[in-house]
Amino acid sequence: MNKPSSSVLPHSPVFSWYRSHEGLIFTSGHAAIDVDSYRPVRVGFEEEVRLTLDNLTRTLEHAGSGLDKVLKITAYIVDMKRYPDFNRIYATYFPGENPPARTCVEVRRLPFDFQVEIEAIAHG
Repeated sequence: MNKPSSSVLPHSPVFSWYRSHEGLIFTSGHAAIDVDSYRPVRVGFEEEVRLTLDNLTRTLEHAGSGLDKVLKITAYIVDMKRYPDFNRIYATYFPGENPPARTCVEVRRLPFDFQVEIEAIAHG
């Protein structure tokens, strides 16, 4: 995958897409947004999970890391009944016998009515 240009991930006045400290990368929560327009992408749950993980991938690559360097994931899911669907898709992004440590939390609501939000801690 090509490394995104610096203009793809400008920080906003209220958050940074990621912060680095002593070799670790801490991301903000990611969701299914169009990174060019910053508008939510309205799709079904499974596609939202994919878009969210694609956006997380883009941020990690921009920070000089990647999914293979993720140490910890925190996922917020609005409907835990979708947990098996989430796991099935998640496993395609983190294959193998040693995936990142992970916490999944059911939440009542997410910004812009997203169904999923994911944050990560990775190394560079």
